[in-house]
Order: sequence, then C-alpha cells, then structure tokens
Amino acid sequence: MDKYLPIKCFMDENGIGYREDVTGSECTTFKLGGAVSLFAEPANQEQAEKLLSFVTENDIAFFVIGNGSNLLITDAGCDCLFIKLSGELVEYRIENGMLICGAGASLAAASRASVLAGYMGLEWATGIPGTIGGAVAMNAGAYGGEIKQALKSVKVFCNDGVIEMEADKEAMGYRKSPYAYPDMVVLEAVFELREDDGGARERMEDFSARRRDKQPLNYPSAGSFFKRPEGNFAGALIEQAGLKGFRVGGAMVSEKHAGFLINYSDATASDVLALMAEVERIVYERFGVQLEPEVKII
Repeated sequence: MDKYLPIKCFMDENGIGYREDVTGSECTTFKLGGAVSLFAEPANQEQAEKLLSFVTENDIAFFVIGNGSNLLITDAGCDCLFIKLSGELVEYRIENGMLICGAGASLAAASRASVLAGYMGLEWATGIPGTIGGAVAMNAGAYGGEIKQALKSVKVFCNDGVIEMEADKEAMGYRKSPYAYPDMVVLEAVFELREDDGGARERMEDFSARRRDKQPLNYPSAGSFFKRPEGNFAGALIEQAGLKGFRVGGAMVSEKHAGFLINYSDATASDVLALMAEVERIVYERFGVQLEPEVKII
C-alpha cells in the first residue's frame, strides 16, 4: 500500500502541486544524491498552512527545502515528504523602507532589488544562492553581514499555527536561529532597510566580484561546506593541510577555494561524504581542529 496516498489525496483536494521520486540532482545545487519520495510545492500561505498542519497532525515525516543550496541528499535517497514553497511565497516587495519577502523568495534577487531601490543593509547577500526562509533559519551571513542585522519580523508556522513575531536577534547566532525546522517553518520575513549612504551599490558589486573571483561557481557545490572553527577558518586550515585538489571519486576540494567541496566529475553523495571524512581526519591530525559540516546531510 502507498503510505503517501492519504497526503496525496489531501494535496489533490486542496490543489497543492506535488511530484514523486525527485532526485537530488533536480533539487540541490550539488546536483547529486538519491530520490525524495514525495515533493510538494504549496503556492500560497493558505496551502502551506493546510499542508503543514496536515502532516504535523498525522505525524508524517517532512523536510522543508529552499533552493537546496546547503543540502546533501545521500545516494540512498530520502523516504519522506519534502516541501518547497512556491508561487506567491517566492515573491517580494519593498514598502516604506521595508523588504517584505515570502520564504521561498531568492535571497540574492531580493537583496539586490533592495540596493537598486536605494537602500542598504543587505548588499552583502546579493550572491548567496539560497532562499529567504533558509537564510533566516540559519542566520546566513557573509563579509561581516548577518541576516539578523536587518531582520525585523517573521511569520512562521509552529505548533500553535501561523504566528507573526518581532525578530529575537539575541537568540540568533552563528549559523543558527530559533526560526528553524523542525520547531518552526518560516513563511515570510520582513527586513528593515536603511537609506543608501551612497556606497551600497559599489559594495554590492565588490562583494559579487569577490565571489566570482574566489569561489568555484562553475562547479556544482553546496557553498562553504564546513562551519567556521572558533578562531580560525575552515578553508584556510584545509589549504594549509595541502588538500586543494584532493579528490575522492568525482568529488574534489576546490582548487580555487578550499572551503568548497565540489561535484567535479559526476560525483556521488558517497564520494562527497568520503571526501568530507578524509578532510576532517587530516585537518584534525595536522591541527587538532575538528571540522563540522555546515551543509545539512539528509
């Protein structure tokens, strides 16, 4: 019997789009990994709330995905429901100095639009390939900026239903926030912007140029693979260990930026995991520092 038949019937009744057996190559920026059994795409807040309520009440295993830019699905795949916000939930707008975003909106596109509209505060984020929901859930950051600096409020789904609340910036830290799955699912975020000081566009273009120059954007990856160790940088340690270009199967430590593990040549998820383990082992043996993956492994 198809264990997902009840949820598929529910989604059919409520007009929620879904697909079956979606592979990691289709839904992650790593472009590898096994299949996800069921992949739902609610197109508005009403659909998202109904779906999340149904799966929660019926104890159906689920995972919320953005652009799949910080995610590695194993070769065995994942027998659960993935939920990707779509439709109205990928839209954003600027009103009275506020950037109001659906959780499925592109962080890069929304932040760039804010700068071009004459504001600053998110210019550092214009090259990050994730969604607003994922960025809020992990308090994304780069070049000295963090999501919490501009975040004003969030609308989330939790055990109490849909709640809108002011952002608790004190509870947000390095790659963590209280607005994260499974406790909460972000549906919308509001950012309080500041008037451009005259240099926001130049800073945005500089950050974008730095990314193009230093990051291996021509290969599939999940971005910076490891968390930053206290008092150090993962990429620097990996480079000092002589691991640039080190390969396991089709997975490789980028020769351009050692903090990136890339899908160099038809890699499997097993290749990436084996490469991760070797990098962690060698760095620990050389420097006594235990690296931890920033990427979520499903």
